[in-house]
Amino acid sequence: MANLTIVVDDETLRAARVRAAEQGTSVNAVLRDELDRYAGTGTSDRAGEFLRLADELAGSVDAWTRDELHLERFTGR
Repeated sequence: MANLTIVVDDETLRAARVRAAEQGTSVNAVLRDELDRYAGTGTSDRAGEFLRLADELAGSVDAWTRDELHLERFTGR
C-alpha cells in the first residue's frame, strides 16, 4: 500500500477531522474511499455509504405509524 501526501488549508483539515469524527471515521478513511471511487477500482463500500447516509438523514424524516401509512394509501389523505 502506498502513502500519499497532500496539502490542504488548516481550517479545511480541522473541519474535515470534526466531520469525520462525528461520522465515526477518519479523514484518511474518507480520502481512501473517495480515491477508490474516483479511480473506479470498485473497492469502495456502496452499502456502507448507503447506511452512512441513512444515519445522517434519520433525524430529518418524519416517522409514520403503520396505520397512518395505510390510511393515506387507501383514503388518499
